[in-house]
Amino acid sequence: MSFLSIVWNVSPVIFNLGGVEIRWYGILFAFAFIICYLLLRKVFRKEGVDVFYLDKLTMYCFVAVLVGARLGHCLFYDFDYYSHHIVEMLLPIHKTAEGWRFSGYQGLASHGGAIGIIIALLLYSRNTKIPFMWVVERLVIAICFGGASIRLGNLMNSEIYGLPTSLPWGFIFVRDHQNIACHPTQLYEALSYIAIGIVLFVLLTKKKTHQGMIFGIFLVALFGARFLLEFLKNNQESWENALPIDMGQILSLPFIVAGVVLIVLARKKDLGKTLDIKLLTTKKEKK
Repeated sequence: MSFLSIVWNVSPVIFNLGGVEIRWYGILFAFAFIICYLLLRKVFRKEGVDVFYLDKLTMYCFVAVLVGARLGHCLFYDFDYYSHHIVEMLLPIHKTAEGWRFSGYQGLASHGGAIGIIIALLLYSRNTKIPFMWVVERLVIAICFGGASIRLGNLMNSEIYGLPTSLPWGFIFVRDHQNIACHPTQLYEALSYIAIGIVLFVLLTKKKTHQGMIFGIFLVALFGARFLLEFLKNNQESWENALPIDMGQILSLPFIVAGVVLIVLARKKDLGKTLDIKLLTTKKEKK
């Protein structure tokens, strides 16, 4: 054991409330939405869009992230189990010898959440008439900071960490029965997401990029970082050991390719319509 390592033995449970465990992950997951909302409210107000549309967008995204991330984990990572436990896939409960108990959604996949958000934004754009690309290029900035918060939740759970390391910032995850220092890949991802979010925000405020460029850069940068950091991680499921790359990397590749395509196309012309504030005001008044 290296004296330079960081011994990490934080309980994932903050406190119990009436028999229900309040966990750091759940708090940080909720905090991710708060961060996204506050950032987007500032952007919406600055660009003259009524917060009414942001509230509606928040509801779409909340349902999309929760359902998408949950189904993504169950279908991509643990299908053998959940194909025989459909109730546990859909509801935050777990069957034990003593009966059913509330467990929360212990298992969420970011790639599933990403797919869910894209579908939700298409529906939101169709319903509100707000151009898809206008919404997504502002939302992805907030998602970067929200994603960082969720990765900190993984750190508090002592999960999704990396391979052994001799580096001085290696973490010994005591709660997961580790006695050697490992890469704190949760922190690596959180810091990379924050850096990407800052860069995208600067690009948005300069307003010198064609529509579609920011979304493309987001896909390449975020999922590219995810792809590279997976090389430092332990596989989440044993069957991944038989693959040349793990499931997280396989699922990242389509997003990276899509991002490259968007960047190439966006360099030639805008990929979306501009936002007509007057049309939004008229539509809201009719409702």
